Amino acid sequence: MSALTLLASTDCHINADCAFPAPGLHSFQFKPLFTVGGLEFTKPSLLAVICMLIVVGFFWAAFAKPKLVPGKLQLIGEIGYQFIARSIATEVIGKKGKQYVPFLMSIFFFVWIMNIMAIIPLAQFPPTSHFAYPVALAALVFVTYMFLTFKTHGFRGGVKNLVWISGLPKPLVPLMVLLEFIQNVISRPFTLAVRLWANMFAGHMLIVMFSIAAWYLVTPSFLAAAAGGSFLLAVGMTAFEVLIQFLQAYIFTLLAAIYISGALEEAH
Repeated sequence: MSALTLLASTDCHINADCAFPAPGLHSFQFKPLFTVGGLEFTKPSLLAVICMLIVVGFFWAAFAKPKLVPGKLQLIGEIGYQFIARSIATEVIGKKGKQYVPFLMSIFFFVWIMNIMAIIPLAQFPPTSHFAYPVALAALVFVTYMFLTFKTHGFRGGVKNLVWISGLPKPLVPLMVLLEFIQNVISRPFTLAVRLWANMFAGHMLIVMFSIAAWYLVTPSFLAAAAGGSFLLAVGMTAFEVLIQFLQAYIFTLLAAIYISGALEEAH
């Protein structure tokens, strides 16, 4: 049980002789809700499945029977498509970017919807604040990056694309090869996953912290003002988190496009 759930189900206030139940890692741990074929579904995993169904279901409904004069769903879908196609795929990858729009669209909207779950009533938890989900998404992007690198340039050219910088003095070549290998092969998937996870983890933690503090400080005394202030901070953080949720999905997708672009370019 999370600290927020504990407070909501008890009369735990500052004057009720109970310690402040500060949020921590336990706020991100959930017991299995049910089991299917030996797989245990917790709240985050169930939300991830729901988000996937939302994305697939929406775009299936929007483009299953496209019309010359689009309806509301098709219009929204086309706006989403054009946003990814123009501002990310074509802008970053160039003319070849059009063939990667479906991949980038899937990543953007899946990450964004998972992030949005943090502010949806009853859900109130972003699956991306669990490290496993950003890691899986980063692994998907990294595998795509490696596949395109070696498919485009062959084995020798792919290795050169990953680690080689032309025109360096010979004494610097071994050092730069090592640094390029660390950056392109090790650092990229790690930082891609950590950037998304850390932002969503921290944002959810802050909202939970201020929400708990608002409830905990509710008393007839002067601390009621502090409780109100904490509540306003929770509301403000939630509004700010809406922006962060979009930006993190955009940045994750933008970096994926940059990696694809790098895979298609000649070695530098």
